[in-house]
Amino acid sequence: MITTFSPELPIWDDRRKALKTRPRKALKHFRELLKDKERTDQVFFIFEALPWRGLRKAGTRYLASPVGKANIAREPFLPTILDDHVALRRTPPGSLAHAYCDFMEREGLSAQGLVDEFAKFAHGKPKFQDQFSWYLHRLRDCHDLLHILTGYGRDSLGEACVLAFTYSQQPSPGHLFIGYMAALNMKKTVKSDAPLLRAVREGQRLGKACPRLCEQSITELLPLPLDEVRRRLNITPPKHYHHAHQIWRAKGIDPYDLMAA
Repeated sequence: MITTFSPELPIWDDRRKALKTRPRKALKHFRELLKDKERTDQVFFIFEALPWRGLRKAGTRYLASPVGKANIAREPFLPTILDDHVALRRTPPGSLAHAYCDFMEREGLSAQGLVDEFAKFAHGKPKFQDQFSWYLHRLRDCHDLLHILTGYGRDSLGEACVLAFTYSQQPSPGHLFIGYMAALNMKKTVKSDAPLLRAVREGQRLGKACPRLCEQSITELLPLPLDEVRRRLNITPPKHYHHAHQIWRAKGIDPYDLMAA
């Protein structure tokens, strides 16, 4: 698998085929995801079954732009940058980089870990030699940064809200499918008046105001104060998500351990 990319590669490999919408396959993999929310490979299968129809147009337009060309040259493989916590910690305290390191270390995560999960999904699939692969990987590799920028945690509702937020940036129906189906499942599993569907809908609305994160220069954003990055990207704090957590906690329910409830 390619881990570095270059502007010398063609933007689009003509061997790529358009994906078909397959809702039954999406539902099958969602059921597997419900059994274990850490099965990230199932998420990739759902995205494949419910593809973003405008992906090729958006990606090729960006890759042909001066900004796209600059970013693929400056940031050929984002996980290498994000996993170098020693270098990231050299940025000023309060920066996005420090918040990212704190989050990833607290959660026991790495950017490479998401790459490895993707490799499980991609095993046996055709490999393409083009810049578009870089663009697809950026969509994947910015996920944990969105958790930090939005304030959504890695609890089930937080993941659903991040996906709804992401839908407004890269509208694969898979994002909304997982987000709303997860909220409905939580509503069924844990009886309360927590505003779960409103929280997911709010995430979708907040994402509309934010420019596509994968198309930003991440190395320029990382040293900046977290609040400044949020202002630049027009990201405002969610309300219904935190309200849902308050309601659950008042009932003695841990939002990060709904199965125990």
